[in-house]
Amino acid sequence: MQNEKNNTQQELNSSLSKSKNTIVIVHGAWSSANDWHHVAGYLTAEDINLITVNLPGHGTDQTPVSNISLQLYVYEVLKAIGDATAVTLVGHSFGGIVVSEVAELIAPQIKKLIYIAAFVPKNGDSLLSLAQTDSESHIGKSLIVDELAGVARITKEAITDVFLADAPKPVAEYVTNNLRPEPSAPLSTAVTLSEANFGNINKVYVHSLNDHTIGYSLQQKMVKEAGILRTYSLPSSHTPFIVFPQILSAILTLEAK
Repeated sequence: MQNEKNNTQQELNSSLSKSKNTIVIVHGAWSSANDWHHVAGYLTAEDINLITVNLPGHGTDQTPVSNISLQLYVYEVLKAIGDATAVTLVGHSFGGIVVSEVAELIAPQIKKLIYIAAFVPKNGDSLLSLAQTDSESHIGKSLIVDELAGVARITKEAITDVFLADAPKPVAEYVTNNLRPEPSAPLSTAVTLSEANFGNINKVYVHSLNDHTIGYSLQQKMVKEAGILRTYSLPSSHTPFIVFPQILSAILTLEAK
C-alpha cells in the first residue's frame, strides 16, 4: 500500500509539473543566469515552471575554456529541459544561437522560441558570421580576441556603451569590473538547422531599439529572413532584462500561455 501511495503521489507531481507553463531562459555571451534574477523575480506565478540555464564557463562555473564548445552549451540546455514538453525556450543575444540548435534537436518538446535582442541563425550561420554583417554594432572596435587563451574580451572602457548604456551607474560599474572573458570557440561554430524541425517552430522576437551589441537593422533583417511575424520592441540597450524586467517578464508570461 505504501508503494502504491508513493507511486500515485509521483504521478500527481509529474502531472502537475506538466500542466505548468515551462519557460527556459538561456543567457548570452559575457553573461550568466544570474543576470536574469530580476526577470525571474516576476515569474513566480504558480502556473509557471521557470528554468534559467547557466552555460559552462559563465557566472561562477569554472569549466576549463579548452572543454567548452557550442555542443556543450546545447547539452546543458537539453539536460535542463529533460522530458518537459510544451516548453517556451528563450534566448538572449548569443543564447539565440544556442536555443535554435536545441530546438532543432527536440522540436516536438518546444512550443515556442522567444528571441530577446538575439541572433536568429539560418542553417550554417554562426554568431561570428552574423555579427560580421552588422555595421551598427559597437562591438567590433572594442573586441580583443586572445587566440592562445581561447577567449574574447571587450575593452573595459567600452563595456557600458556596448552592453548597458541605459543601466543605473552602480550596475554598469559592477558589470564593467566583473565581466569574464568569453570562450571564443562557440562563437564561430555554425548551427545545423532544418525546415522540418527548427523551421516549423513558432517564433517571437523582442527588439532592443537602442542596442549597441546587435544593431536594430540586423535584428530586423534576421526577423524578416526567419519569417517571424510576432514582435515586441523595447527602448533599451542590449540588456532589457536590467532596465525593463517587469515588462519583459510580462511578455514571457503572455507568450508562454
